Amino acid sequence: MAEHTVCKAEELPDGGMKLVEVDGIEIGVFNCDGELLAIEDRCSHDDGPLAEGDFDPAACTVECPRHGSIFDLRSGRPRTLPAYVPVETFEVSVEDGEIKLQVD
Repeated sequence: MAEHTVCKAEELPDGGMKLVEVDGIEIGVFNCDGELLAIEDRCSHDDGPLAEGDFDPAACTVECPRHGSIFDLRSGRPRTLPAYVPVETFEVSVEDGEIKLQVD
């Protein structure tokens, strides 16, 4: 696994989201009230961009803007149809004040 720096921790406040590209993969990094989570920026229903959808930091979910599937940011699993296949999640950590992302 390779570690990639996303940004300084203070650049991603509670309720914030940052979209990054790592090795050709678009990844949304979300701050759910202090819990940092990362998910592939691709709806499993139609490959739409998840990070452009409504982000609910209290529920740790994001809604696909195309067809409304809501994805759990912790597991990558869809909570609502039409999506039913999970998307990839990534490990996030904070080291020396920087947000780091683990990507295969």
